[in-house]
Amino acid sequence: MSIRVLGIDPGLTRCGVGIVDVRPDRRAVLVEVTVIRTPPGMPIEERLLAVGDGIERLLDEHRPAAVAIERVFAQHNLSTVMGVAQVSGVALHAAAKRGLPVALHTPSEVKAAVTGYGSADKKQVQAMVARILGLAEVPKPADAADALAIAICHAWRGGPAPAPRVGGGGATQASAGAAAQTPAQAAWLAAERSARASAAPRRLAR
Repeated sequence: MSIRVLGIDPGLTRCGVGIVDVRPDRRAVLVEVTVIRTPPGMPIEERLLAVGDGIERLLDEHRPAAVAIERVFAQHNLSTVMGVAQVSGVALHAAAKRGLPVALHTPSEVKAAVTGYGSADKKQVQAMVARILGLAEVPKPADAADALAIAICHAWRGGPAPAPRVGGGGATQASAGAAAQTPAQAAWLAAERSARASAAPRRLAR
């Protein structure tokens, strides 16, 4: 059974929203991607209302199981970071009204999940999003691709593929699951295993 995730790249001028269905084998399918835009000259309360209405419409239309939002980081441009934080609050409110679980993911987490490399640049992330979703072109503008990357990141981190059963063709299932993984998925799973392995000795030493 697929899990549907709505990802949000928050922004006041451009708010990217991407929705994907991800199967237990981590194959992802594009449902919808869009960018909600508001003009800078509009009063702030009206801009936030417009973004909120757009997010709520997509939540009600596509009924995702979870919402993922890029975590706000401090920037030199105070007005930009304030707008991002305000839109994040609007999105959190819309999800909470519907009882939906929400996760915040840092840019590095998203990059690592999608490309296998936490310091990947935007073009690498966008190219991998297109590859993962089987798209002929990279979603544009960048806000759209970023929103899809956030949704994919959350689905892969929160809904890992089930472990193959032992016996009854378990070896065949394991090899089939490995073959279905993209390079990014394999890199992400390897990073998770490495992190768990390095953390285990520290826990035992306490």
